[in-house]
Amino acid sequence: MTMMPNAAAAVRFHDHQPPATSLSLRDELLQGLRASPKTSSPKFFYDLRGSELFDLICVQPEYYPTRTEEAILRDAAGDIADVVGKDATLIELGSGASRKVRLLLEAVRPTSYLGIDISRDFLLNSTRRLAADYPWLDVHAACADFSQRMTLPTGMACEHPVAFFPGSSIGNFAPEEAESFLRGLHSLLPSGSGLLIGVDLIKDEAILNAAYNDAAGVTAAFNLNLLERLRDEFEGDLDPATFSHHAFYDTAHSRIEMHLVSNVDQDIRVAGEIFHFERGETLHTENSYKYSADGFRTLAARAGFESRALWTDPDRLFSIHYLLRA
Repeated sequence: MTMMPNAAAAVRFHDHQPPATSLSLRDELLQGLRASPKTSSPKFFYDLRGSELFDLICVQPEYYPTRTEEAILRDAAGDIADVVGKDATLIELGSGASRKVRLLLEAVRPTSYLGIDISRDFLLNSTRRLAADYPWLDVHAACADFSQRMTLPTGMACEHPVAFFPGSSIGNFAPEEAESFLRGLHSLLPSGSGLLIGVDLIKDEAILNAAYNDAAGVTAAFNLNLLERLRDEFEGDLDPATFSHHAFYDTAHSRIEMHLVSNVDQDIRVAGEIFHFERGETLHTENSYKYSADGFRTLAARAGFESRALWTDPDRLFSIHYLLRA
């Protein structure tokens, strides 16, 4: 781990992330490609280009989660500040462009901020902008895979940590994995810490399918960019044009599934191994589970978090929970 103070940007950077070509990431990727059916973790979406595409997804008219969550945060900022309390350290998991946390900063007035993201360059760019716009805020950035067990960086005060996990990213985990992830947060955070978390709600199937199949094709480009990354960073020999984006809502499991479908019979090479795809065979790239408000409260309680507050939009498309680490 290295810590690099950046005087110009007033950001302290903590590098917890092994390079993309490290054995751990390579092995995880290859393990998924060897599986039947073939799978890939959503974490592999987020190189710099993938992060930029995701930001573009968030402004598509069909993609309701971002604008709905932002509206809830904007309307409830004062109430959230009251629940969080004073002198908090905000720890944003999967910080991306750090847009949503800006809706809270003036209301909550935390003493420090830590953005955690797997995309190093994107993280540095966004936290430098945040530090420039909020000169009173002590800004830290940690390049890390927050889905793995981690520790809080040394050198920053964390007397009253509040984790912020927006975007319904918890839905990328299967329910049992989500519970395990929350247990990891329970171990990371001291007693009395808070967790402010966005959770997408179960709703009409047509709304969900449209959200992941936008007319502009941005989500398709985001999904296909995974293949570009395999080719460029993992010594891949493949043609992304031979695959297509496919996303649909699975009612039985209350989840959106995203896949890359092979349009032809083909062999691809990744990191020195050859993988065969039949025509129509898929690489399962993401799940996005949807919850009822009570269903998520129950899951969080099993992981050791007590529900203290809940905010939703008028149409109950999305929810934001404030949980207390028991």
